[in-house]
Amino acid sequence: LAKQSVTACRAGVDVLAPSAMMDGMVAAMREAVDAAGFAHVPILSYSSKFASGLYGPFREASGVRLNGDRKTYQADPANARAALLESALDEAEGADALMVKPGLFFLDVIQRLRAQTLLPIGAYQVSGEYAMLKGAAERGWLDWNKVLIEALTSFKRAGCDGILTYGAVDAAKLLRAK
Repeated sequence: LAKQSVTACRAGVDVLAPSAMMDGMVAAMREAVDAAGFAHVPILSYSSKFASGLYGPFREASGVRLNGDRKTYQADPANARAALLESALDEAEGADALMVKPGLFFLDVIQRLRAQTLLPIGAYQVSGEYAMLKGAAERGWLDWNKVLIEALTSFKRAGCDGILTYGAVDAAKLLRAK
């Protein structure tokens, strides 16, 4: 990861966003990129990444076939304390921003994380969260424009500084129209 990070910096990345969930990864990356003259490149760590069932639509679309699960290195959805500890460790190792993934089912973690750090916090509205809302809207059960903005607002209300979402283009159009 350290070598990949330096290579990415040399190629001109704006942000490094590791998703590997390995202990010590942020420290190794920070040390390598700083030593290579890229101390200005921020590290956005996927520090609270849960072993969730909400990644399904992405895996289906990308053709990723998963044998077993990722519970050995991703946070248990029932254990917010472990996720908060992982975020604190990544911050101590030099992360410049922290990510919670998925977001909607973990708004409580975002709120608790906001109380423990001054770093920017991002949330990732993953494929399953997006698909639930979009699918219900396509069936006429929900108003897409309203629920998209409500969902994104809930991230901000919980303490997020930024949000990654498959609905970004729709949200931008809606916000621009206001």
